[in-house]
Amino acid sequence: MDRLDAMQTFVRVIEKGSFSAVAKERGIGQPAVSKQISALEEELGTELIHRASRSIALTEAGRDFYESALRILDDFENAASRIGRGQTAPKGLIRVTVPPTFARLHMVSKLPAFFAAYPDIAVEMSTSESPVTIIEDGFDLAIHSGDLPDSPLVARKLGQTMIVLVATPQYLARHGVPESLEDLGRFRSIVFVERSSGQPWSFGAGQDVKRVIPTGVFRTSDLEQLRMGVLEHIGIAQAPAWLFASELREGTVVRLLMPLERTVPILAVRPASRRMSAKVRIFIEHLEKTFALCFQFNPRSS
Repeated sequence: MDRLDAMQTFVRVIEKGSFSAVAKERGIGQPAVSKQISALEEELGTELIHRASRSIALTEAGRDFYESALRILDDFENAASRIGRGQTAPKGLIRVTVPPTFARLHMVSKLPAFFAAYPDIAVEMSTSESPVTIIEDGFDLAIHSGDLPDSPLVARKLGQTMIVLVATPQYLARHGVPESLEDLGRFRSIVFVERSSGQPWSFGAGQDVKRVIPTGVFRTSDLEQLRMGVLEHIGIAQAPAWLFASELREGTVVRLLMPLERTVPILAVRPASRRMSAKVRIFIEHLEKTFALCFQFNPRSS
């Protein structure tokens, strides 16, 4: 048995979620994939996968072996790249999870240049607001906007974005412009909520942080809906500047109370337990270069 190939097959079965998907990907029959996994389990002397009629799940031993297999395959890829003195181009699949609105506005547009430079690398992008699922779901990388809570993850800063208070000129023309935090109570607000609780607006940084709990004429747990609410002139919202990058450049959305804005990082997050492969490293470097220019705009305040 080719152990390296068996590891690759095992990892792909977990990532794809089925034997048939891997068989189709490799152009072989499903029994051949199943036989390879069974041979691997026999050699290891333990069951790696719980098999059910419609799904597969890792056993406890399978979860440990999956993490080990990822590290071994990454080490092999890095070693091959070093020995080839750069002649072995990185290849393979990168699985990345991204917040859905960020993916639509800023991630997909970064891929053509990456694929042109690295034609042997494929990217599988899933959307999720939380980076903590990347270990359980086998992702290589997550893109996260904001500070990272304590977790078994490591982060690399790709850039930064301001948390801004915004509205359209049309809304402000009809309702006036807030001059202070105390003024906000008389304006209609659009509020991003998580679960069933509201999220206070925070202004400033460090010990000077001030918090305001907006009433929220429109409350939503979806950033795309918050974005559309602002563009439809419903009210004022607080959001990361990347959500309105093009509108802020064009002046169709303006920033309010700019001295009270705060900065948060945009992070590439990955499992601390897994060595970074060459393909993931160059993908992160590509994003780092492109995001350096992504959120530069001439600020227009009210």
